[in-house]
Amino acid sequence: MKTKHIVLRNLNATTRDFFAGPGSLESAQSAPPTLQVAVDDIERKDISSLNRDPDVVAIAPVMPMNLIRPVALENVELEGTTVENAASLTASTQTAPKLTWGVQAVGADTSPFTGEGIVVSVLDSGIDATHPAFAGVEIVQKDFTGEGDGDKDGHGTHCAGTIFGRAVEDTRIGVAPGVSKALIGKVIGEQGGSSDQIADAILWAFENGANVISMSLGIDFPGFVQFFVGRGLPIELATSRALEGYRANVQLFQSLAALANARTAFAQPTVLVAAAGNESRRQTNKDWEIAVAPPAVSEGIISVAALGRGEKGYTIAPFSNTGANLSGPGVQVLSAKAGGGLVALNGTSMAAPHVSGVAALWAQKLKQSGRLTALELTARVIGNSTPDGIAAEFDPFDIGAGMVRAPQS
Repeated sequence: MKTKHIVLRNLNATTRDFFAGPGSLESAQSAPPTLQVAVDDIERKDISSLNRDPDVVAIAPVMPMNLIRPVALENVELEGTTVENAASLTASTQTAPKLTWGVQAVGADTSPFTGEGIVVSVLDSGIDATHPAFAGVEIVQKDFTGEGDGDKDGHGTHCAGTIFGRAVEDTRIGVAPGVSKALIGKVIGEQGGSSDQIADAILWAFENGANVISMSLGIDFPGFVQFFVGRGLPIELATSRALEGYRANVQLFQSLAALANARTAFAQPTVLVAAAGNESRRQTNKDWEIAVAPPAVSEGIISVAALGRGEKGYTIAPFSNTGANLSGPGVQVLSAKAGGGLVALNGTSMAAPHVSGVAALWAQKLKQSGRLTALELTARVIGNSTPDGIAAEFDPFDIGAGMVRAPQS
């Protein structure tokens, strides 16, 4: 049975071993590794021989991808504080000077950096480029779905607003409002998306100068199981095949993250940030925790859990998947609403853009000192995260290194 597979090829054979790092490449090559995403119908039995091709870096079945959907949190308690319905939160609830709580929590309001000179890419549902939050930003859009530019969902607009949005309704929503160029890849449309589109978009962002790539999306594993069931496989075999595909896609995204590190010697440094996922259900059972989902789980990608506010400090959101590298504000996050105005949403999808914004601030600081590399940027973002301010008796596996923090000097 033939199925569509992503074949990630290195078009420059002398740099095939880019996993060895930029140091090994510098002596052998004066140009960065050049990868290409191709999609072919492949028989499962042919994958092994294809893997022996020296130009092939990774092979993975095309898997369905979806947005990590915001979560409604009506009457859910976080450390004794009742969380309001997200839609009810407006800018009027913010204290003067008007800042979203997330901008304050990560220390962006007291940072001397704004993200100036840093290029950010958001791979999501697109963007409402006419929203006042993006006034003055050079927005480069590319549609990978075939539906055209724009944002019918609103998810991508909200995420972009948190990263680099300007003040709206006299409220600062953006962590890095000095970012003046954004690469917006529309990778999820009304019919969802697929892992080949995400991989293609990552390479596009690399090639167009992105320093930070933000992704609030994940693999639709149940949908892939049903794909095989629809082809006549029994549920046990369908699940096994889907697990093979899951593992191969994790390796695919790891290869792309490795490429980001390797490119540092030849092109702009890039880090990838991804939401951990919203499948946990701690409000139902405190032990009902789900691990970080792809692509965030792939090595080399910064995975982000979600924190909310409580009377005793920040606390893990009940939906937030566990095992992430670090955390960001992800409950009652106020940001740009497609069509105009502001809206508050909950999810690791809202936490990841806070981390992407902070990454832009650190990138500006490192760039000014001539020390900007992918490894250094990743180390600063994760290493400066802190458990300070998080309610006592937290589980370190839930929050990772803790709340992400912006540079303060």
